[in-house]
Amino acid sequence: MDYTGWSDFVFEQNYQLPDLNEVEKFIIENDHLEKIPNEKEVVENGLKLGEMDRLLLQKVEELSLYVIKQDQEITSLKDKLKKTEN
Repeated sequence: MDYTGWSDFVFEQNYQLPDLNEVEKFIIENDHLEKIPNEKEVVENGLKLGEMDRLLLQKVEELSLYVIKQDQEITSLKDKLKKTEN
């Protein structure tokens, strides 16, 4: 994790993007995203907007990486399909 408290660490080479199967498992078991407070926690403890912005930005950056990875996989599959059609 970075030392500034901001979420750009997601783009560092050594960042381990959570496996989507693990993300799904966490959501099924807990009904919310990991590291994001659930409704009960927010009602009981309130919400620090700066902290929530940081957490949400981290999730957006992770989602961006997932989309990029999926796009690369789709492009690779299309290329393979084109080769088999020729």
